[in-house]
Amino acid sequence: MSLALNFVYALVATLTAPWWMRKARGGWPERFGRIEPLPTKRAERPRLMIHAVSVGEVNLTRPLIEELAGEFEILLTASTDTGIARASDVYAGSGVTVRRYPLDASWSVRRFLDAAQPDLVALVELELWPNFARACKRRSIPLCVINGRLSARSFKRYRAGRALVGRYFRQLRCAAVQDDAIGARFREMGVAPDRVMAAGSMKWDSAQVTDAIEGAEALAGALGIDRSRPLIVAGSSAPDEHELFRDAAPDGVQLLCAPRRPEWFDDSASVLPGCVRRTDRPDGTPGAPSATDRYLLDTIGELRMAYSLADIVIIGRSFGDLHGSDPMEAAALSKPVIIGPAVSDFATVVDTMRRSGAILQTDRAGLSALVQELVSDPARRRQLADSARRCVEANQGAAARHAELLRSIIRESDPR
Repeated sequence: MSLALNFVYALVATLTAPWWMRKARGGWPERFGRIEPLPTKRAERPRLMIHAVSVGEVNLTRPLIEELAGEFEILLTASTDTGIARASDVYAGSGVTVRRYPLDASWSVRRFLDAAQPDLVALVELELWPNFARACKRRSIPLCVINGRLSARSFKRYRAGRALVGRYFRQLRCAAVQDDAIGARFREMGVAPDRVMAAGSMKWDSAQVTDAIEGAEALAGALGIDRSRPLIVAGSSAPDEHELFRDAAPDGVQLLCAPRRPEWFDDSASVLPGCVRRTDRPDGTPGAPSATDRYLLDTIGELRMAYSLADIVIIGRSFGDLHGSDPMEAAALSKPVIIGPAVSDFATVVDTMRRSGAILQTDRAGLSALVQELVSDPARRRQLADSARRCVEANQGAAARHAELLRSIIRESDPR
C-alpha cells in the first residue's frame, strides 16, 4: 500500500507542479524528513508531538502547551513556512522544540519519526495523513486528534472516500472534537464511539481576554493612523472583499485591511489607492497618515495588534466564496464584530456568538448600512463589545479538558 500511495503522491506532485512551483517554499530537506536533531529524550518526561498545520493552528496551541509544558517534552510541528515562522517566534526560548512536518511519502515519514521519537502524537483539528498514520501504528505511537474539526463541506469529501481513508480514522486513539455535530461525523468516518468526546474549541482559550496589546500603539504610529478618529479593521480579508470594505467605510472613517495570505497583499494595495502599507515603514518609525484614510497590514503576526486598535472589526473571507475566518480574537478584545454569511468553517462559533448577542451578521448588500449605524452609535458598539467579551469568557476551558485527555492517554500507554 505504501508503494502505491507513494506513486500516487509522485504523480499528483508532477501534475500540479506548475501550480505549486509558482510560490517559493523553504525547508525542502525537512519536508523529506531530514530534520535537525532533537534534544536527548529524558525518561521521566514523555515526548508529546503536537502538529499544527499553519499560523491559525499554531496560535491556538498556546493554552494547551502552557497546561502541559511542565509534564511533557513538547515537539511542535507545522507544515507551512508561515506556520514554522510563527511557531519559532511564539515559542522562542520556551523549551518547546519546533520542527517542520514531513511530506507523506513513506521514506520522509520514516526519517522524521526516527529523529522525532514521539511517545504521543496530537493532530490539531484533523490533518490525518495515511503513511504517517500507518507508521505511528507500526511503532505503537498513540495518534489522536485534538480540537477536532470536520466541516459539513469537508465531510462530504471524506465520506465519499471512506472505503480508503476510514481505516485511518478507526486507528485514532481518540478524537477530541469541538462539538457533538462534528463528533457524529468522526464516528461516521469510523472512529469508535467511545473514542470520540466533545471537548469544546481551544480557539476560545487562545483568544486572550485583555484591554491592551503590547506594540499596538507603535503599530498605529508607524502606519500613521489617527487615534482620535474611528478605525475599521477588516481582518483576514480576501481579494474579492477589499473593494467592498473600501466602499463600506464612511467618509472620515479610517480603514485597515489585513489580507489573510501574503500573495494577496499586492492585490489589496491596488484596490486601496493611496494606502499606507506596513512594509513601507518596517522599522516602526512614526509616519504621516494616509491621505485616503486607507491602510494595509501586509505582514503576518500583527493582526491582533491591529484588532486592539479598532473601533469596529469586520471578519474577512466571509463575504465571498470562502468559508469564514475566526471572530473570537477580536471578541476577546471587546470589539464590536461584523461577519458575513459565509462562515461554514466557524459555524458553531458564529452560532454561539449570535445567541449571546456578541456578533452581527450581514451580507454584502447590508454591510455599508450596518457599518454606518455602528459608527454613529457608540452605545451600541459598547453593548456589542461587552457581550463579545462575556461570550468568550463563558466558553473557555477546552484547553484544560484536552490536557487531561492527553495525560490519560500517556498514563494508559506507559503506567510508570
